[in-house]
Amino acid sequence: MSTATIPISDADLVRTLFGAQDAHLRRLREALGVRIVHRGDALLIEGEEPDLEQGRKAVEELLSVARRQGVLHDEDVSSVIGRSGGDIDATSSAIDLFEKARSIRPRTPGQARYVDAIREHDVVMCTGPAGCGKTYLAVAMAVNAMRQEQVRKIVLVRPAVEAGEKLGFLPGDLLAKVNPFLRPLLDAMNDMLNFEQVRRYMESDVVEIVPLAFMRGRTLNDTFIILDEAQNTTITQMKMFLTRMGEGSKVVVTGDRTQSDLPENVASGLADAIQRLSHIEGVAVVELTGRDIVRHRLVREIVDAYEKGSGGRSSARR
Repeated sequence: MSTATIPISDADLVRTLFGAQDAHLRRLREALGVRIVHRGDALLIEGEEPDLEQGRKAVEELLSVARRQGVLHDEDVSSVIGRSGGDIDATSSAIDLFEKARSIRPRTPGQARYVDAIREHDVVMCTGPAGCGKTYLAVAMAVNAMRQEQVRKIVLVRPAVEAGEKLGFLPGDLLAKVNPFLRPLLDAMNDMLNFEQVRRYMESDVVEIVPLAFMRGRTLNDTFIILDEAQNTTITQMKMFLTRMGEGSKVVVTGDRTQSDLPENVASGLADAIQRLSHIEGVAVVELTGRDIVRHRLVREIVDAYEKGSGGRSSARR
């Protein structure tokens, strides 16, 4: 991580640059992958090259516009971001949910590449830190494919591995026992479709949410299959999962290689699969980074702080 400094003593100019409730600042952070803070009589810009240089140039250009106009409009910020290489084609990347004219748009160039990879490949493996949209965008693409009748059903899969704490005995039937592990996938779908629609899909088996262990022995045709938290699979489990794919199906595997909950002596099936399969035609590997984090603005800084403090191995959970 490197730092660039832009001297500035005009506090009003800084407020204009940041925008109302820091709206412009958030857009710059998310689109260009840099951290911008006002400290004393300077703006500090932190990031990795070439993001840092692009961020510095964008901030200097916006400061020039703000000095000239006395105000910064949204279109000014959009124009500068586009020239800095941080813009995306929102129209072509939009994911239509066919639900009351709802659509979901990737918010960073990395997310747009991820969506395009899913459209163009039958198997996509996506890695990245917490909050970069790996699971959410995969579920959106699954809903889109099903509603366009490209697939007949959606299967959402997760390994039932505890995240560093023992949950002990869980009461209830199978669904109740695995619900804590599978809940993030269901939350994503509930955010896109109304509750009754999701319930009908699940009751009719159009949408199936299952733990990884229950995939053994199955062949899934015309199905959009998502494996979430794949860093917690073993090599054997990953091979088992990928070979469930039948005719007309699409597979998306997501995970964060820095957040494995497997025992230290057990290799991750996700890292192994990326190494083995990335050269195969029809398989795409997408690596998202901190610049693709689109949760609360602090999430990116939290992830960075953990990575700095642990030699690149993050402990921040989703």
